[in-house]
Amino acid sequence: MTNRSVRKRVVAVAATAVVAALALAGCSGGSDSLSKQYGSGTTQNYISGDGAVTEVAADKRTDTVDFTAKDTDGGTLSAKALRGKVVVLNFWYASCPPCRAEAKYLNTVQQKYADKDVQFIGVNVRDQAATAAAFERTFGIDYPTVLDADKGTMQLALSGQIAPNAVPATIVLDTKGRVAARVLGAIDGTSILDTLVSDELDGSKAS
Repeated sequence: MTNRSVRKRVVAVAATAVVAALALAGCSGGSDSLSKQYGSGTTQNYISGDGAVTEVAADKRTDTVDFTAKDTDGGTLSAKALRGKVVVLNFWYASCPPCRAEAKYLNTVQQKYADKDVQFIGVNVRDQAATAAAFERTFGIDYPTVLDADKGTMQLALSGQIAPNAVPATIVLDTKGRVAARVLGAIDGTSILDTLVSDELDGSKAS
């Protein structure tokens, strides 16, 4: 049995089915969920997913994701400029425990594909520059990060599609800039993300 066949996945069969599945799989009502946490005595202060993977079949992918944003080094990241590459968007912030736990796995996969047509981008949804930079130094993150707390550019680019409605969340865009997969919650190893990325690379070569 292959790794692909045993991993937890949901394959979308239609655009409407994807939207319906996301409403069940994610924690889209952020403030309500946080209120429930406090009411039950927990104070984690983040909306977490369960690591569920949603994949969108290639023939069901429709709209491209478009964004232009500055990274923390002052460079410009443009979705159009990244066409032809598999793009991995990881949504995080520094004090989120699952974000800290998954950092090493993201680094490992990013380093494996550093010389391939793959671009990792961190999207910090809460912090300012100094806090984000401290996290990156601590965990050795060397791919670009966008600070999205003020404008929400990256989050808005995915609204109406497979949105990052939990933290952490990781979204894989195919080489045409379309959403191919999402991991809702922490990545708890390298195998799932590695497979998602390699599938898109292989698929782009075959098409």
